Amino acid sequence: MEQIPILKDLAIIAVVGVLVVLVLARMKLPIVAGLLLAGALIGPSGLGLVRDTHRMEVLAEVGVVLLLFSIGLEFSLERLRLIAKQVTIGGSLQVGLTIAAAVGIARLFGVTVERGVLYGFLFALSSTAIVLRALSERGEVDAPHGRFIVGALIFQDLCVVPMVLIIPILAGQGSGEPVKDIALALGKAAALVLVTVIVARGLVPRVFAWVDRSRSRELFLLAVLGICIATAYLTSLAGLSLALGAFLAGIVLAGSEYAHRAMSDILPLRNAFTSLFFVSLGMLLDVRVILKQPIAVALYLLSFFFGKGAVATVSALSMRFPARVAYLAGVGLAQFGEFGFVLATSAERVGLLGHSDSRTLLAAGVLSMMITPVAMALGPRVRAGEKILKPLERLLGARGMDEPAPEHSELERHVIIVGFGVAGRMLARALADVGVPYLVLELNADTVRKAREAGEPAYYGDITSPEALEHARVDKAEALVLLINDPEATRRAVVAAKMHAPRTPVLVRAHYLGSGKQLEQLGADDLVYEELEAGFEMLARVLRRRKVPRNLIVECVNTARSMTQESSRAPNLPRPRLGAMRELAELKVEAFLVREGSFAHGKSVLGMDLRKKTGAILVALRRDGALHDHIEPDAPFQDGDTLYLVGSIGAVEEAVRLLEEGDRTSTAS
Repeated sequence: MEQIPILKDLAIIAVVGVLVVLVLARMKLPIVAGLLLAGALIGPSGLGLVRDTHRMEVLAEVGVVLLLFSIGLEFSLERLRLIAKQVTIGGSLQVGLTIAAAVGIARLFGVTVERGVLYGFLFALSSTAIVLRALSERGEVDAPHGRFIVGALIFQDLCVVPMVLIIPILAGQGSGEPVKDIALALGKAAALVLVTVIVARGLVPRVFAWVDRSRSRELFLLAVLGICIATAYLTSLAGLSLALGAFLAGIVLAGSEYAHRAMSDILPLRNAFTSLFFVSLGMLLDVRVILKQPIAVALYLLSFFFGKGAVATVSALSMRFPARVAYLAGVGLAQFGEFGFVLATSAERVGLLGHSDSRTLLAAGVLSMMITPVAMALGPRVRAGEKILKPLERLLGARGMDEPAPEHSELERHVIIVGFGVAGRMLARALADVGVPYLVLELNADTVRKAREAGEPAYYGDITSPEALEHARVDKAEALVLLINDPEATRRAVVAAKMHAPRTPVLVRAHYLGSGKQLEQLGADDLVYEELEAGFEMLARVLRRRKVPRNLIVECVNTARSMTQESSRAPNLPRPRLGAMRELAELKVEAFLVREGSFAHGKSVLGMDLRKKTGAILVALRRDGALHDHIEPDAPFQDGDTLYLVGSIGAVEEAVRLLEEGDRTSTAS
């Protein structure tokens, strides 16, 4: 039987990948680092178990497309607008400053401006796939540094098209008017993106509406793959990158009702192909280049982590992010990007980059990608970079909390709310209703601006900063409430608060129960776990739907709490509706309007002996728009009253007849 070579390669990748990832997992290293290392081991310059990397690169392209499509599914146009500032300003600062620095260093060493711009392009791009995967695994996509990183990555991906178009111009293959050629390239790129979004937004929802009517899961998955890959392919024909096209398709679909279903169906495929992508990246590592030119590779590698990382850090500081956020943003963006391989190949083809220089740069680039997952995992625990940045933080005006307003400078027995998302706004509203003073600290400048416009006592500040703690008067506060999405920042905030004000209670919202012990050891006084509260609420709702009596539901919730975390809050159970209780299905609810000609007009329940004569019960009465569930038995009914009756079908019908016509027996006699 004829062997299929690709199956052998896939089997080797799967076995080696699993073994390497398991070993590194015991060392608490990220999965992505294990996949990259596995690729380096089995690749042509490693053990040589997989020699034909082209087949893997094709599958890896599919992985990148699916990864960027799924990321787009999580980034609807509405959510993209929320980080528009990070995309436009943060991204342009990071890319622009990197290119400017590269040109300056190139001129310093006698290299032409054109090659300096090329190196700026190559260094400006970061690895979207690796960084977003690491942020997602750590739950930091919505953290302040995560938002800046995502914004910069989106801007970088948008820059790939004009960069590809500009490279031939840099090599002297343009019309001789560089400014005109570059402007034309940028205009073409912008037009292509706009057309792609408009066409996809008009077509995609209609396609999925047709597919959904078929009620076929297989057809729906095929449609998801078709939209994803077709959009990526068509945009690539128009000059856009495959990944950017897939990302745009995901964003468009994210605004529709089919986004969640598409995500759940595509996740298994995405994870499998993305793993192949990381392995294929590892295969690109050429150990021979490292051995032949170790100094050059080391210089490039240091340039990525210290040079490029420093530029990204300064860009974040320029947007008034505190030192810690800027430092983590620099760590997250300090590596070579997937599209750098495309640019390097294009530059080598037009003679702007030599083959030897290209191989050296790519070897360092792959190494930087392999180190990035580890660096992002260790970065939050290393504070040296943050301390170095403190003077620059103040110089750029990116310090923590500004001087408080006079009315807040003498606050006592107040509550400090850190994080002004949904939970923060709910707490602030409740405190305002009961007259408890509070201050809000938030790292999103736009959120602070909108909150202050709404009259909230909100300040831009980093709670881990002693300056912010002092200005917020944490030592005089009634409580400090941490509602932020950055787990490492939460831990550091607890430590900083307890050092500054050991007697101030610190209440923390934690995502997972497993993180509680460490937070308690650091000094947290009270913890609320999202996964527990969601579990209790779901438990109560499921039991209510199963028509379990309320007292048993309360017992089940209390038992679950006693096994995990006690609460001072009484169980909140959804109220059952009469029509939803199958046990009472034989009962009928009916309404009767009292008019002047009705028998019931001017009479009372007691006077008509309604219950005894009909078997129906009067449960409520609506008068002048108000509902009354307590009815005096001798109170007369008035014109316009609506009476609500409950009973069997026969009893209710008899009650309606009595209220309208009176007692037949007494009338006959």
